[in-house]
Amino acid sequence: MADLVYKRVSTDQQSTARQNLVLAEAGIDDPVAFEEEARTSSRLHHLQRPGFGGLLTYARPGDTVHNSEMFRLVRGTGHILDVLDVLHRNQVALRIHDGAFSGMDLTPRHPRTGELLSTVKFRVQPLAAAGELQRDLQRELTYDGLRAPEAKGNKGGRRPALAGETVTDVRAAYLEGQSIAALAREHHVSCGAIRTAVTDLLPEHVAADAPVPAPELPITLDMPGKVADFLRTAELDDAERAALNHGQAVRRGTGYTLRVTAVPALHRQLLDRCQSLDGVGAIPAQRKARREYANRVSDLDQ
Repeated sequence: MADLVYKRVSTDQQSTARQNLVLAEAGIDDPVAFEEEARTSSRLHHLQRPGFGGLLTYARPGDTVHNSEMFRLVRGTGHILDVLDVLHRNQVALRIHDGAFSGMDLTPRHPRTGELLSTVKFRVQPLAAAGELQRDLQRELTYDGLRAPEAKGNKGGRRPALAGETVTDVRAAYLEGQSIAALAREHHVSCGAIRTAVTDLLPEHVAADAPVPAPELPITLDMPGKVADFLRTAELDDAERAALNHGQAVRRGTGYTLRVTAVPALHRQLLDRCQSLDGVGAIPAQRKARREYANRVSDLDQ
């Protein structure tokens, strides 16, 4: 069982120093760290963020995700419940070490249904709504504070170290091959001021503009027991075999289903492996089981 640490900042002007301090004080042994890149948009749902997606792919049942405070992990009531639902389906625990959610067990299940306990939702929703209200009020007060100066033609924030023709000269010199450090010395400003002036010309900015496909996130599907029994005797690759081995068996009358957590592509591979169950020689119960699984896999594309 692993301890997974997740850290995130909103902009590249911020650091994870405070998060590091809180997590260090928690005394987590041998953590596996996942950190979101600062330029990742704050508007992205956390289940679509590359760093958190990598954590979910790495996580195994019984692991624990550690976070300094809830709003470093998610934004808004709906996002919190979405993330809690994914974690509890993957049998991954969540521990928040600071703020209103600290010390709470956020991913317990009902002993019979396996669903996220309604009492957890009842505790989480008002705390999340209060945090959301606080952020909204801060935004409104900031906006109101900036309106009066803007009405007089003043722009809020620190004055840029470089302006006007100087910026044009700096950009031209950078394109001609002069280094950021040399330009900073020449104009008696910091390297950060030069970077701000040429930010859209930097190699990493150009690379960031290229469309990057979103990583597939693990999905939990109920695989009929007859399909699971067949696949256990089939030739599978390591990833397919691991997905089956980590599946959770749920009894259904005289049979069972296997809750398998895997990325959609892996579910499709497993479906292809049991194609013979829909053939002429298969018994009706096997055909029915494979079609049930096929319907669930096809729903992933909708």
